[in-house]
Amino acid sequence: MDLESIFEIDRVAEFISARAFRRVALQFPDELLKDSTRIVAALHEKLRLFDQLRTGNNGNAKDVRLYVMADTMYGNCCVDEVGASHANADCVIHYGHTCFSPTSTLPAFLVLGKASLNVSKCAQKLCEYTGKAGKPILVLYGLEYAHAITEIKASISTQSCFKLEVCFADIMSPVITPPETLSSTNGQPELSDHQCANGCSTEKNNAPYRIGGLTWSLPVGHRMEDYLLFYVGSDDSAFANILMTYNACEIVRYDATKDLLVDDFSQQKRILKRRYFLIEKAKDASIIGILVGTLGVAGYLHMIHQMKDLITRAGKKAYTFVMGRPNPAKLANFPECDVFIYVSCAQTALLDSKEFLAPVITPFEAMIAFGRDSEWTGAYVTEFRDLITSSPMEVKKQSEARFSFIQGGYVEDFEQQEVEDVENGVSALVNITEKALRVRDKDSQTLIRGTAKSGAEYFATRSYHGLDIHPENNFPEPFLIGKSGRASGYKNETTQ
Repeated sequence: MDLESIFEIDRVAEFISARAFRRVALQFPDELLKDSTRIVAALHEKLRLFDQLRTGNNGNAKDVRLYVMADTMYGNCCVDEVGASHANADCVIHYGHTCFSPTSTLPAFLVLGKASLNVSKCAQKLCEYTGKAGKPILVLYGLEYAHAITEIKASISTQSCFKLEVCFADIMSPVITPPETLSSTNGQPELSDHQCANGCSTEKNNAPYRIGGLTWSLPVGHRMEDYLLFYVGSDDSAFANILMTYNACEIVRYDATKDLLVDDFSQQKRILKRRYFLIEKAKDASIIGILVGTLGVAGYLHMIHQMKDLITRAGKKAYTFVMGRPNPAKLANFPECDVFIYVSCAQTALLDSKEFLAPVITPFEAMIAFGRDSEWTGAYVTEFRDLITSSPMEVKKQSEARFSFIQGGYVEDFEQQEVEDVENGVSALVNITEKALRVRDKDSQTLIRGTAKSGAEYFATRSYHGLDIHPENNFPEPFLIGKSGRASGYKNETTQ
């Protein structure tokens, strides 16, 4: 496939020309930067031809300014509206892997790319596995293989091995229009219902499922657990999102690069056990940091405010941090935080925090840890926009002792006092806040003497201790003269 086909030059130019955009930001991941100059030149030429056809003159695209963006502040899969705003862009053309998260202010066009796929081999593998599955098949795929799905459908329709129902997910529109208000779908763009293709029932279906740019519907009375998920793609963040969300389903993955089937995901499913451990650890936290993992996904501010309200009403202290992509070195600057909540898109939410000083959890895990009557059922939600609620969530009462799995015994949190009147309310609130911000020993439930009562006080008293100087020793220490010269041959160095 040539460059114009892979990067959809015609569709991108039509998108820009039809909406009369004049300042366009082109967002590239690191691996596609080498092709950015050729793409810009091809877009300029195609825009010139479109202008010529529209106006009838020679036409030129000089009034359309294209800005190349790289090194995004957050994940490459999200549209970087912050970077585009620096160029006063009217829209963003996003290239490469994407999570299809809706934007907040700027329209966007997603160029998914086209990875090579042997259609006949893929259809053969699907045919072989269908014969022993014993249940209907739902075919999901990486977005880079969406261009080959029509050929796969045509290929398997000629084979006689498909006796069971085979459904294919459809891909959502690559055009993203920012919602004016947060709709009933929690900021997701309104889409027409897609029916399953190639054998699915045409009768009335359930509400459509959506994940990572894919959408499909199941017939009434059918559940996801009734289907075997056949995924075409690589083991990346998009597949990890599907694996976590539909962890109760039987899943098999076809690796197009190696032409083999992978059905052993025991290692990946152990992640669920670790996520449950992090939830239990978050229950013992007193100071919590909220990490802003996106500044463009629609609804991120609603979720941050919702997390603040949840943490505050649970009697804990919340701090908000905006630091780009988090890493162990950055978060180590805030050791007073017992746990961090990472508000980001679904495909970057599962941050591996094994090397971090404090665990990093998702908003879904925070709602289980701090919400009342919230228990771990095995179901998992990675998309924070599905968790946005209009009414405050009821938090757990702290008046009774609870069993801590981390500490291996019962612990008693501070008792939240109710404010009966204005005069007593002020003093009560001060007492509650002081108790909430106390730093306690993790081994014993007693206060650590000589420590700060809050994160702000901790910052004020923090200092750096350098080399230890012993004033009682006034005599100079002996010293040695080092070598001089080059590493290839120091002066006075003997050679063998």
